[in-house]
Amino acid sequence: MENTLFDKTFRDSDGKIVIAQVPNLPLIVWIVTSLLGLIFTSGKINTVLEILANGSLFTWAWLELFQGVNYFRRALGLVVFIVIIASKIQ
Repeated sequence: MENTLFDKTFRDSDGKIVIAQVPNLPLIVWIVTSLLGLIFTSGKINTVLEILANGSLFTWAWLELFQGVNYFRRALGLVVFIVIIASKIQ
């Protein structure tokens, strides 16, 4: 198979186009804690849920950035990583 920019951007090592994947543990934790944060909107439990959600999303972005299967997934990790940092700076 030819190694074009398209292939590097969207294909994994098996040659399959990969844009979305089954969620891994950090992404599942982020989804669950974010949904629970909508139920528990105040108090210490909300603070803990927010910390867990941000930490797990940060972990997911970090893993995608450095271990993503293609350039698209790595770029996605970088974008989420930047958004997390930017949202905390404001």
